[in-house]
Order: sequence, then C-alpha cells, then structure tokens
Amino acid sequence: MAVLAAGCTAFAQGKLLQWDQLMDRNLYPQREMWGFQFLPGSDKLMYNTKDGLRLYDGKKETALDRDEAKRLLGTEADLHHAETKEGNLYVDGKLVERGDGYNIVLGESVHRNEFGIDGGLFWSPRQSRLAFYRMDQSMVKDYPLVNTKARQAEVKPIKYPMAGMKSHEVTVGVYDVATEKLIYLNTARDTTVHEREMYLTNIAWSPDEKSIYIAKVNREQNHMWLEQYDAATGAFVKVLFEETNPRYVEPCEAMIFLPSNGKRLPGGDQFLWFSMRDGYKHLYLYNKDGSLVKQLTKGEYEVEGFIQFDKKGENIFVYANRDNLTGRAAYRVNLKSGRMDNLTTADGMNWGTHSVAINEAGTMLVDVWSCSGMPGRAELYNIKKGKVVKTLYECENPLQDYAMPGMNMGSIKAADGKTDLYYRLITPPNMEPGKKYPTLVYVYGGPHSQLVTDSWLGGGNLYFLFLAQQGYVVFTVDNRGTDNRGFEFESCTHRRLGEIEMADQMEGVKFLKSLPYVDQDRMGVEGWSFGGFMTITMKLAHPEVFKVGCAGGPVIDWKWYEIMYGERYMDTPQENPEGYEATSLLGKAKDLEGRLLVIQGAEDNTVVPQHSTEFIERCINNFKQVDYFAYPHHEHNVLGRERLHLYKKMFDYYETFLK
Repeated sequence: MAVLAAGCTAFAQGKLLQWDQLMDRNLYPQREMWGFQFLPGSDKLMYNTKDGLRLYDGKKETALDRDEAKRLLGTEADLHHAETKEGNLYVDGKLVERGDGYNIVLGESVHRNEFGIDGGLFWSPRQSRLAFYRMDQSMVKDYPLVNTKARQAEVKPIKYPMAGMKSHEVTVGVYDVATEKLIYLNTARDTTVHEREMYLTNIAWSPDEKSIYIAKVNREQNHMWLEQYDAATGAFVKVLFEETNPRYVEPCEAMIFLPSNGKRLPGGDQFLWFSMRDGYKHLYLYNKDGSLVKQLTKGEYEVEGFIQFDKKGENIFVYANRDNLTGRAAYRVNLKSGRMDNLTTADGMNWGTHSVAINEAGTMLVDVWSCSGMPGRAELYNIKKGKVVKTLYECENPLQDYAMPGMNMGSIKAADGKTDLYYRLITPPNMEPGKKYPTLVYVYGGPHSQLVTDSWLGGGNLYFLFLAQQGYVVFTVDNRGTDNRGFEFESCTHRRLGEIEMADQMEGVKFLKSLPYVDQDRMGVEGWSFGGFMTITMKLAHPEVFKVGCAGGPVIDWKWYEIMYGERYMDTPQENPEGYEATSLLGKAKDLEGRLLVIQGAEDNTVVPQHSTEFIERCINNFKQVDYFAYPHHEHNVLGRERLHLYKKMFDYYETFLK
C-alpha cells in the first residue's frame, strides 16, 4: 500500500459540525479566491477576494472598484449579439431562423451535452459570421414527466432519446451578419438516417473566417472524421483525418490554431488536436491540410486541458497529471523540442491540484492551489526566474477549531492484481483503541469521474467529515472505469458496465476488512446517479457485506438511459443484448437483503423516474421490502436547502439501520 500526497489531516479536539454548516460557503475556503486576471499586455494583476476587488502592480496592492476594473481591462461590448427567444434565433434583434424550443431547438447545446458540448452559438474570430446548432427532435418520442404544482397535475414532457431508439438530427447553420444570408453546412451528404444522426462536435472557425471545422462522430461512436466546410457556401471541403477505435472515440475539445508572427489572432497554418489514440490523452501538432507534424506530448499520463500560448507562439501552457496522478499541475511545453516543464511544483514537491492565470508574454503566472492538508493558496510566480515572487493569498483553515477526522490517501491493487487504484479514507477523530466503527463506502465509479484528488480534504466534502465526526469511517476508491488514467483504464468496462467496477470496489472492501477498527458487520454503501447504479449493484450482489445502501437517482437498466452516453459505453440493446441483460438490476431485485433506500428526483430528466419505479415494482413482486423517497419538483440533483434534508435523510437511515 502506497501513501500519497502531502499533509494528512491530524486528529484534533474541537467542535462538531452542525447540519446548517454543511452548506456554509464560508467553510469552503477556495471560494475566497477567484478571478485572477492579468491586465492586457501587462504584468499587473487583478483579482477578487472576500474583501473585494484588488490590483497588484508588482509592488503594492490597492483596492479597485468595478468601473475602474472595466476600464483597465479595456472591456468592450460584443460587436454583435445573438440570442434565442421563444425558440427563435435573433442576431442584433433581427430574426435569423424560426424554431419552437422543443421540436426545433436553435443555438443551444445539443447531443445532451456530451462530447464537451456546452453551448450552441459560435462566433467567427471577428464576429462577421455566426455558426449555430439546429436540433430537430420532432422524431424523438415525448417522455412524460409530471408537474404536480399545477391546480390539476400537468404533463411536462421532455425529449429523451433512449438507447437503441430514434435519435434527434442536428445540422449547423451559418449566418453572415453583413449580407444577412443564412446557409446550412452540408454535413449529411448521403441524407440517410445513419448520416443525419451523426454527432456534430467541437465546432471551430479558421482564423481567416473562411472555414468551419467539425469533429463528426458516427452514432456507433467508433469513428470520427475531422471535416472542413466552406463557411460562405456550406459546401463540404475535405476530411482532414479520421480516428477509429473498436470501443469508442470521444472528441471533447475543438482544434486549437497556432499563433502567427506573434500576433494575438492566430495565423492558422498549424493546429493542435487532443487525442487518446496512443492510450492516453495527448496533444498532436498538425498542418492545416490535415497532415500530422508530430505527437507533441507523450507518456502514461493525461494532458487535461489547454491554457494558452506564450506571446511568441513558441510554447504552450497546459494542465496535466504527469507528476501526480491524483493532482493537476500546469506545464509549459515547447512546440519545437517537446520539452515539458512543471511550473507549479510546491516547495519542490509535486503536490496539489493547481489552477493558473498567465500573462500574455508567458513570463508570469498566478498559481491557485490546494492539497489534501492545505486549504488553499495563491502565489505569483516568475516563470523566467523560476521562483515564487509573492504569496497573494493564503486561506485560513476554516475547520481549525473543529474536531478534525483523520484522512489517509493511498493506493490498493485492482481486481486484476496489477493496476493501482487510489483511495481516500476518513476516520473518526480520537478513535478509541479496540473499538470498531460502522463504515460507509461512497461510490461513483463511472466515466469522466475522479473522486480521490490531491486537493483540500482529498476531494471530499463536509458531509463526509460530519459522518466521521458522528463515528463513521468513510471510504472512497476510484475504480477502473473512471477518468484521467488512460483509455484502457476507463474503457475496459465497455459493454458490461458495473462488473469490473464492482470487482475493484470489492478489493476496497477487502482492504477495509484488514483494518482493525472497521466493523465488518456494519458496512454500508452510498452513491448517486452512476453511483446509485453501483450502490444497488453492490448491495444486491453482496448482501453479506453491505447491511445498508442509499442509492440516489440510480440507473436500473441501461436500455432506459440516453443514446449518447448509453450507446458509447454499452452499444445498443440490439447489438449487446447479453450486456444489457447482465447489467440490468430488474432481475436481481429478488436478491435484496437488508435495508435499501432509493431516492429519486420526481422530475429527473437525466435518470428518468422510470428506473426507480420499475425497480420498486420488481421488489414488490419478489416480496422484498425496500424504502423509497422522492423529492418533488427536483431534477437529477437535489439542490438548495433541500440538500440538507437529503443529508439528514441518509444520516438518519444510517443511524437507524447501520449504527
């Protein structure tokens, strides 16, 4: 077993957290630091603190008001304004295209926010043209949710394309502001349903505004084409390159054009592309014609995001986990040599999770970071000199007067006997020798997740600390199938979701059973969404281990989940009937023993209520007792003050049936 990261939290006497404090923003110290921004063309730094806006000029800090900040930033209004109103798309107040916001959706996110999509409007670099998504979902069957706030309950339908069923169809429009001409890109050239259902992802403009690029993915999600289109006519120009994988391909970042001659607007002769083709997420350098120049970064780590270029366009700045798989650092990568320098080592150690702001010249950065034992710090760093110039802000530990649980972060081996899995173990303060404590396994376990991080409280939250203060051991391990560990690590679960994940989670249980203070007869499991699916999967498969389970918004049968996510990881029910049958929890309800609480948002539009209600029905049919609680008018997540109610609901359940 390897111990990770710095600063394990020590045991201490002190106060106990109270219910209202679990949502207290003041107890999340990172919220005190945000908005670090260098002024254009300057090393002067503007940033927010809890005491207001500040300006640092290299010698002194001064208070700053909002109007002065706007002047210093040179903030200008957008040249043009685009918006959707009552389903229609307008530019500068003029009607561009008609929609209804339901069957025909304009200028909004499509493909249910997969593939990194978080919006539907894409201005060209100088705002002479606007590209936008047009989504036709009239052919997708309405899914009935119910609004019970009305005097007489009303149907509140949504469009929800389920795995293996008809998907929506997306096109990309381009509006020329000067000529007021609207055209659509010729993305579905053979006009078949197969072509019309492809995913149009990661839209990018060429710097000269003449071309639009789309990473087009087939519905099977095993083939991607990076395509170029004429922005004036909509005509298809060519495929720059293709990527395939027998499991899936998932482009999540648009191409990034390199600067030219030091100008702020890129020249467009070359571009960067993120790909996992060698097994890890790395950057590749291409010529604009689609010919590969070279792989820029390489190794058994993930490049997690692009930050910016330096002024001369000789280096790029990126986030990666090269030196700490549970953390994140900022690196400078030389485009010519490929040399990669970690710019955010803390005290010479590769600790923490870092976010940075960098000046235009690429010579200064602000590093905002925390680690498992340090709540937060902001440091001004001179890249050229390689040293910290000034500590701008250091968070006080908001929990220093509280009885702090113990926290250990380490690794265990996966069920394959060779892969390292990282865990977070939170233990009650001042444990009594020889005493055994009830233990809760908190699980998510699905794609695009990493719960155990080298950040404040190990990526945990105040609810976990509260549970520990009340005498519970709280354990989390990131199983295979989660993020930031390479393609094989994440995709090995393909077509059989829940099986490898559960096997790894049970290795975590073996580790827990080896600890003298863990009560093997009082173990519970909790999770939400994919974690709800994992909670019930583990509870039904191992009733001898888990006395209690709390599952929120659980996926019960993947055939009821959405096309984009579900078909990526499971293929369609028609292609993979064995996998869908094996992972469905409906037929396993007969195995329920002990206590299980299923929690559901009554208007959940992500994991629709059908999952929970059909599972409850199977429990009834098998004469199995199960507890069920619905949050009226809530969607997938229970937010606001009601979240405290959720925490109390689960805690009371553990106090009654686990402790």
